[in-house]
Amino acid sequence: MARRNLSYEDLAQKLQSIGIEESPKNLSNKIGRGSFTAGFMLQCLEALGCTSLRLD
Repeated sequence: MARRNLSYEDLAQKLQSIGIEESPKNLSNKIGRGSFTAGFMLQCLEALGCTSLRLD
């Protein structure tokens, strides 16, 4: 999100466009705590338009 200069509101809108309903406040809390599933992370990456993920 930081690299793309997006807010939680922007992410919420992008997630909504792929059928995932999350409020910006809920996203902020979930990401801030770090308590989310790998599936949720992949959904966020898809919503942000990421086409590759580097793990090294």
